[in-house]
Amino acid sequence: MKPLVLELLAVPKTVPEVRRAVREHLGGPCPEVQLCVSELLANVINHLGEGTSVTVRLTRTDGGRVRLEVSDPDAYAWLIRRRPGPDDETGRGLLLIDAVALDWGVEQRPGGKTVWCECPL
Repeated sequence: MKPLVLELLAVPKTVPEVRRAVREHLGGPCPEVQLCVSELLANVINHLGEGTSVTVRLTRTDGGRVRLEVSDPDAYAWLIRRRPGPDDETGRGLLLIDAVALDWGVEQRPGGKTVWCECPL
């Protein structure tokens, strides 16, 4: 599979567009990957601000997994898993990723960071 690479500005209207591009690139339903890309883009929008430049990469691994990466320019915004209360309206994104992804993490790089996850295909 040829990698999918999207360079875009993280704004709410791009989230469904990226979900659709991921589904089309993988050739069918991929709810876990689509959920993860939505949550990672939402994190950028909510914590770094609308209009932040991001790169979304989607590749297949040798082990039959799909690797999703979302890179942004903020090297110092570390992800924190929260324990939201039953009435909290936010704070569940990383818990969702942790639940559906086989593995995930954060890689610091010059000029930013990459948050990645791997999902079954």
